[in-house]
Amino acid sequence: MTGSLVVVATPIGTLDDLSPRAAAALREADLVACEDTRRTAVLLRHAGSTAPMVPSRQHNEAARAADLVRRMRDGARVVLVSDAGMPGVSDPGTRVVAAALGADIPVTVIPGPGAVETALVASGLATGMGYALVGFAPRKAAETQRFLARLDTWSDPVVMFESPRRVPALLTAISAHDPERRVAVCRELTKVHEEVLRGTARELADQIREPLRGEVAVVIAPPAEPPPANEDALAHAIVPMLSAGMSPARAADVVAALGAAPRNAAYRAALAAAAMRDSA
Repeated sequence: MTGSLVVVATPIGTLDDLSPRAAAALREADLVACEDTRRTAVLLRHAGSTAPMVPSRQHNEAARAADLVRRMRDGARVVLVSDAGMPGVSDPGTRVVAAALGADIPVTVIPGPGAVETALVASGLATGMGYALVGFAPRKAAETQRFLARLDTWSDPVVMFESPRRVPALLTAISAHDPERRVAVCRELTKVHEEVLRGTARELADQIREPLRGEVAVVIAPPAEPPPANEDALAHAIVPMLSAGMSPARAADVVAALGAAPRNAAYRAALAAAAMRDSA
């Protein structure tokens, strides 16, 4: 009889956030695959589980996935957890899930606490329209600049994780790029020393100059809406591009790439410019 894989979201700080369904899954498990057996042992005691554990970390997940699939094919009910939150969301777990699905083993996911949604809502920057999770911020300065420039093209808030010692450098980079961008630094969520600092990038960069303690999630608001484009002025500016042989669509791409106007406004201006040129 084939077993199954149960993916369980675990508390990100407070053990009492473990759901009754998740606790029951841990008690019923034949085996618990986890990142850190010491940390998971505390969770299992809280849930009243005596299930054995095996480590499944980032560096050994591929090999461990094959072993877990073999055990599940032999009938084992395997529960997969990470140190905190949902396995596979900026944590190991994706390879184990993929291996189980590839072997036609039933996979169940038990939802629960997560730092991403908790930080997003606590930040006050949620729009109700979506968000982006980008994992950890780049480490090198040039990569960080490219990363922040890419965020300028997104219309949703961004949630990322950061090492507490690197938060000051990240805030300094954001402030240099866009000092008025709204940012929230969420530290030790759901724990005794939970703290959420909100403000502009400039304000937080001035406030946080030393490394923080604990686990940190950072939420960055989308850029402020640009002022409405003056399409008449754009049209006059685009005429030389058309005279040089550019199509209206290509001219609109250039204007949008330069950040002078959104693509749709630039294209309308390009069509107007074409009409102006043809009537001259």
